[in-house]
Amino acid sequence: MVRELTKVVYKPSVEGNEEFIVIVNPEEYKRWKEGGTTIPLVEVVDSYEIFWSNQGAQGLLGRPSKQQLENAFGTSKDDEVIKQILEKGKEESGKGIRTGDGATNLSKGSAAVDTKGKGLRGIN
Repeated sequence: MVRELTKVVYKPSVEGNEEFIVIVNPEEYKRWKEGGTTIPLVEVVDSYEIFWSNQGAQGLLGRPSKQQLENAFGTSKDDEVIKQILEKGKEESGKGIRTGDGATNLSKGSAAVDTKGKGLRGIN
């Protein structure tokens, strides 16, 4: 089963294809964006993780290194990076993460997140 998700995508450079992504709760993000900045970030984001892709919006997501965060945001602190992504990024909705009918033992698989909806096929 593929579950719908809302993500905020930030591209630091127009020329490059590097993107930083945060998965958000759409209602809380909308309230936060409209001026409710007193809402804690943990309520705005779905998981307190920053994802990175250099394959465009449909590529596999990985986790950025501290150096990548420093280069793109001037800091590697999660709170500050997530806040910048939420402020500067663009909201995108769609289907993305397969759940429930994939591999039986995910501990033997990859830590990659599939945004193409292919599940765990072809990921090593």
